[in-house]
Amino acid sequence: MPRSRYKSLVDSFAADIRSGRLPPGTRLPTHRQLATTEGLALVTASRVYAELEAMGLVSGETGRGTFVRETSLPPSLGVHQPSVVAGMRDLNFNYPALPGQADLLRMALRQLALSGDLESHLRYQPHAGRLHERASVARHLLTRGLTVAAEQVVIVSGAQHGLAVTMMALLQPGDVIAADALTYPGFKVLAETLHLEVVPIPVTETGPDLQALEKLCRSRSVRAVYSMPTLHNPLGWVMAADQREQLVSIARKHDLLIIEDAAYAFLAEAPPPPLAEWAPERTVYVSGLSKSIATGLRVGFVAAPLSMVPALERTIRATTWNTPGVMTAIATAWLDDGTVTLLEAQKRADAQARQAVVDEVLAGLHYVRHPSSYFVWLPLSEEARADQIAVALLHEQVSVSTAEPFATSVHVPHAIRLALGSVDMDALRQALRTVKQVVGAYF
Repeated sequence: MPRSRYKSLVDSFAADIRSGRLPPGTRLPTHRQLATTEGLALVTASRVYAELEAMGLVSGETGRGTFVRETSLPPSLGVHQPSVVAGMRDLNFNYPALPGQADLLRMALRQLALSGDLESHLRYQPHAGRLHERASVARHLLTRGLTVAAEQVVIVSGAQHGLAVTMMALLQPGDVIAADALTYPGFKVLAETLHLEVVPIPVTETGPDLQALEKLCRSRSVRAVYSMPTLHNPLGWVMAADQREQLVSIARKHDLLIIEDAAYAFLAEAPPPPLAEWAPERTVYVSGLSKSIATGLRVGFVAAPLSMVPALERTIRATTWNTPGVMTAIATAWLDDGTVTLLEAQKRADAQARQAVVDEVLAGLHYVRHPSSYFVWLPLSEEARADQIAVALLHEQVSVSTAEPFATSVHVPHAIRLALGSVDMDALRQALRTVKQVVGAYF
């Protein structure tokens, strides 16, 4: 097929999609039907659709076909935090806050100003943080069921920085890392930036399909596994003890590094011990205080085997040199005086209250969640399309995320994630009513 003919077909489809002659959700002919109709080789027909998909105009869905995308949906929705316009109810991002937190900060700053250690915060800090502050984090981790020495802890500028430091320090470009087929978008962005190959682990209602992980490790040279065993984002599961034991067994058998993301673990009441407690020799535990305290407090922590700490410290030096001393001092003071424990308990109660609103308003819809989490996963019917629903909700001043930012597999399910922690209760109730109304129109 001459290049001009091939390009003209791509241009024709693109023009029809952009003009609305082929509206969002239109199912296009199969590759074989297109080849027959246009007199093309099958491989050429596939190239036409591949180019349209690369342009963001269509999406191919395994077992369903090729569909016109909703091009008015911002492509970054669910990945980059947009500016929330006035009146928009944000169910896309979570930044939960409680009344009175500003007063806590005001008091902490006043106490810090009166301390005799103030001048030291104006100087460079050790890359991993000062040892007494690392000890504060280690004591806090005991409440998470994790026993580590202060020397195993490094302090970072938030959990996202902790993930970046871990992956930069311990993995190489081209390494294969296994992750759930639905996972945290921030991890996906990091893996892409660091040129790591992410291979999906199929998910079940209670955790990753560990038999599939075992099979994957036999067929591929997997270097690491990224896991959220306690309060998975976006599915909310808490893996049972026997599942954790099985995951650790696979990791030891195939010599995998385990990266354990515990950003939301504080919300789960009495979960099994972290993976880092089961496999301390190969697990890097990453968490922070953004969700449990405030997103503006960019303090996180990484707990790792002692042998890995020097590499982590070098990477902190290369990226931020150290976490700002003022922030670290405030955070560790709150760890030591019980403020963090109190706020975590209050946020668990707040999340539970918000999930009760979900149960009330979304009654009759199928959704997946943990009763103490700040998010809800809403699978859609076979007839519904997530991009169209997201756009319809934007028109109603409600922002949500589709499944696309969370998906590591070729097949992206039609679902939306609702973040519950960024609006007040009245606005949440109104937004959920709008979600039910819009989603119901597609069933």
